[in-house]
Order: sequence, then C-alpha cells, then structure tokens
Amino acid sequence: MAFTHTNERGTLYHLNCKDVTLKSTGRVQRIYYFSKDSRDTACDKPDGYNVKENSRTGLPFLTKK
Repeated sequence: MAFTHTNERGTLYHLNCKDVTLKSTGRVQRIYYFSKDSRDTACDKPDGYNVKENSRTGLPFLTKK
C-alpha cells in the first residue's frame, strides 16, 4: 500500500522512492519524493520519518522524528 498525504489546501500527494547512484562516491542512496500523480515507483513511508508541509507552497516533505 503506497503512502498518500493530503495537504491543508486539499491536494493529494503520493510518496515515491528511487535508488540513485551518487557520482562522487558511487554509493547507492534511496531518495523519497512526492508527486501529484500515482506512479509505479510508489512506496510506503519509512519508519522514523514524519511528513511536514512547506507553508508557502503546500508541498509535503519528509523529516526525521
């Protein structure tokens, strides 16, 4: 089940994740991002993280607890 979040303005966002390789070290790191549309990269919210919103734009983002 993918994680979704509705912001204060009523817009529904879907949490997505992607594994990227860092150019400097070659290490693989997982990044999380929100999108308005449903994608096949959808994922669950990781443990130890909260969802907050940018007060100006309403865009959600993850923060550590």
